[in-house]
This record gives sequence, C-alpha cells and structure tokens, in this order.
Amino acid sequence: MSLLGLARDWADADPHAGDRAEIEALIEAEDTTELERRFAGPLTFGTAGLRGPVRAGPAGMNAAVVTRAAAGLARYLADSGHAGAGVVIGFDARRRSDEFAQVSAAVLAGAGFAVQVLPRPLPTPVLAFAVRHLGCAAGVMVTASHNPPDDNGYKVYLDDGAQLVPPADRLIEAAISAVGPAREVPRSDDWLTLGDDVQADYVAAVVAALQPDRVPAADRAALTVAYTAMHGVGAETTRTVFAAARFAPPVSVAEQDSPDPAFPTVTFPNPEEPGAVDLLQALADRVGADVAIAEDPDADRCSVVCGGRQLTGDEVGALLADWLLRRGVRGTYAASLVSGSLLSVLAAAHGVRFAETPTGFKWIVRAGIDDVPLVFGYEEALGYAVAPQVVKDKDGISAALAVALLAAELKASGRTLLDRLDELAGEHGLFVTGQLSVRVEDLSRIGAMMARLRSAPPTRLLGREVAVADLAHEQPPVDAVRLLGDGVRVIVRPSGTEPKLKAYLETVVPVHDDAGLIAARGRGADELDELRAEMAAALGV
Repeated sequence: MSLLGLARDWADADPHAGDRAEIEALIEAEDTTELERRFAGPLTFGTAGLRGPVRAGPAGMNAAVVTRAAAGLARYLADSGHAGAGVVIGFDARRRSDEFAQVSAAVLAGAGFAVQVLPRPLPTPVLAFAVRHLGCAAGVMVTASHNPPDDNGYKVYLDDGAQLVPPADRLIEAAISAVGPAREVPRSDDWLTLGDDVQADYVAAVVAALQPDRVPAADRAALTVAYTAMHGVGAETTRTVFAAARFAPPVSVAEQDSPDPAFPTVTFPNPEEPGAVDLLQALADRVGADVAIAEDPDADRCSVVCGGRQLTGDEVGALLADWLLRRGVRGTYAASLVSGSLLSVLAAAHGVRFAETPTGFKWIVRAGIDDVPLVFGYEEALGYAVAPQVVKDKDGISAALAVALLAAELKASGRTLLDRLDELAGEHGLFVTGQLSVRVEDLSRIGAMMARLRSAPPTRLLGREVAVADLAHEQPPVDAVRLLGDGVRVIVRPSGTEPKLKAYLETVVPVHDDAGLIAARGRGADELDELRAEMAAALGV
C-alpha cells in the first residue's frame, strides 16, 4: 500500500478528532516527508517502555497509539492468567499525560480489568510502589521522564512491581500489532480514581525503610538542602518525605518548583545535561546549602551538587552504597554494566554479593537471588534504588532522602560528601568515570558507528592493551561493545531512551596518600580526556 494509503487508513481508524485532523492535513498537503517520519514504524518497548514525540501517527505518542498499547497490554494480561485483575495507572504533568492515562483506563476497563488511576500528576516511584502495594497485575505510568518537552511515554510494570523484560515486552508488542482499528477498541468508564492514601503509604514506607532516626534529630535539623523539581512532579512528595523524616523543608528553586510541560528554564529537562542545574547551584550558593539535589521531571532520578560541583552518578552510587554498607545492610549490591567499577570493589571489601547487569533498572532490580535479595542498585545515569523493598525501580525521592541523611551524618563530624569521596579514593583508588555522548538526528548513524567499532575496534587505550567483547553474543544479549584493560574500561552502546550513542569511560588511578590524591585527580582528568579522544577517533566522530 502507498504511504498516502497507509495514512488514510490510520486517519480513518484514529479515535481522536485532533490527531485525525493532523494526519488528514498532511495527506491534503501531500507532505510525504513528514508522513514518512510519522509512519516510519511503530514505537517499540525500549529500555523504559514506549517513548516518542507527541504527534499523530504510529511513530508518535497519541490517543490511537495509547489505545492500541492498552489493548495489547490487556490481551497479554488476559493470556497470562490475569483476566479481570487490578491495574493501576499513574501520569505526570507532560502534554496530554492525563488524557493518555484516561484513555488507558477506559480501554483496560473495557477489557474487564479493575482499573484504578492515581488522583493527579505524581512521581513515577509512587506508581511503581502502588503496583505491589495494591496487589495489581500491572501498572502503567504515562511519562517521558527526562526526555525533551515534545515527548511523552508509556511505561509498564508487571505484578512483581518491576518494568518489563523479555519475553513480556515482545509478547505485548505482538498483542499490540494484533489490535484492530483503534476506533473500534471497546472502552468503559467503569474505573476508579484513587485518593491520597497511596502517596501517604509510599511516604511512610520510604521513611520506615531508611530509618532517619538513626541520625540524631539535631544533626538532621542542622542540614540545609537546596532542591529543584526541574518543572516536574516531584516537589510535593519530596517535601512530604523530608517532613516525615524531620528534616527542615528543602529550599526550592522557585522558577522550577511547579510542573510545567514546556520546561522553560532548561534546554533539556535532564539533570545530566549541561546547564540543567545552574539555577540549583546558584540557589545553593545563596543559601549556603550543605547539599543540593535535583530530581528529573518524574522524580525517578536525582542529581547531587556539593561544594559547587555536580557529582557524577557513579560518585553518588558509591557514596550511597558505602553508606548502606557502613550501616550494616547486607544482601546483593548491583549496578549495570555501564556503571563504574567502584561498587564491585566496595562490595568485595565488605564481603557482600555484587551483581553486574545489562543496562536498565528492569535488570538491576532482578539482580538479587533467593537468599541474597537486592538491597541496593544503581546506574550511572543518576538512578538509585536505596529501598528496593519499597520501590522495585529507581527512585529519586528515596535517594534524595538517603543523600540528606548521609550529608547530615558527615556534617556532624565536620565533613562533606566530597570528603567521603576522597576517603574512598584513599582506600580503594580513584575511579574516574565520564562519557563520550554523540546525539544524532539520523538514527542510522548509530548503527553505522557501532558497525565501525565492531569491525575495527582499538586494541590499545591509554597505551595499554585492551580485550574486546561484543556483548551482543552474551545472555541476555546487549547491543554493546566492551573494551577492558589494566585500569581502563570502555562500554559503547546506543541509548535506550534518547537518539544518542554513548561511550562510558573509566580509568582507575592509584592513590598513596593525601598529596597523591591531588596528583591522581590531575592524572585521572588527563586520562579521561585522552580516552574520550581515542574513542571519538574509533567511532569516526
């Protein structure tokens, strides 16, 4: 069938008048360039579910795509023995998130499921908590997390409270493909809107898990925290958690405190992006904050600033793991393969189990084993699970509370997060991590760069021999290449959530004393720059 024919069929089946008119206008204008983008293929379940620009057509987030996704999920759940079970739905404050949540509720209710919808825009961790807390067979969160303002997304959790892994994602995709015209999918208004109980229960569970009373009340009261919700939905829940833990209210960046789907003060609403935490850093300086915390728009990630410096995800991951280990928390400590190596060293030093997983929290939260459950997991992209018994996913709110508790403990002894990082470097060496990130407009460039690396990988980095491993041949297969040598490691993979190719860089520099730490920092920075240049050449960028 011709492109215009495909577009006419899609428009005829589109249940949303505005989306239908959008496609019809493109057909009328014979704008085949834009139609090719809209019909390049359906959105697929990537690292974090469906994500894409809000626009009409199968390659966007819109009412028809959400209708088909909900219908496919309903078919999968029914085929898996969960017909008529409970499903809970949450949504953030992005464009059309509330509408997409209601569409999902109507479709799932129409398929006979007992559907409950959270009462207002709330953080992703609250929805992830709700799945197990309410005993549901599945949960849906309408969010694009930290993606650009024009995007939205659809994240699915199953009854274990974790995100999809194979084969569930492929089976749901197959079920979506088998859905008939979106306009003909049955719908029902027989679904419930929840009250505030779930959020309150989440707050209580987080506070109970992290035991703030182990830090003296005076030390908690003495801590000043600067905070930004980055125009997202985390502020109210975060303030409630801090209040329940008897901290002073975080001092918030006023311009970014209320939800705003335009994200007007940032280029990208992602704390990792250059400039995203500038307002937070300025606020921290003005109020003399001991620590500053930025959550991403759906509050499942957080970034930490201390002493005027934004810490890397690997640094925060090491600090939180070290804090839990010193508290005597034993079990499995896990990190994804793209995260730094220091956690494995810390786990070995404390005699606890360490697990390395494929990229994504859907794998990290499954890293525990029967007699050694997961107690901590992190990924370098600012995701942390400090209380996986509460939320079986990354959770920026519980991580923010853990950071505040650690900072309060350190402040009581005249130290900061940076001081503790220095102490860890003295004990285990300086682990320096960074990235080479290549953002593309043409997604085919990512495949071309990966093919170039696989066909002619470097055999030496930083002057040291490296072994090359194509992780596509491992189980589970991962579209990544690992280069590993003495004190040097690089992982190259496509991003699962953004149009980027990423090279994750690490060098380990020995530290012999305090004076040696200063020299090690200089050497580490130089080696990271050298690694970045070597990998840019290897990828042809």
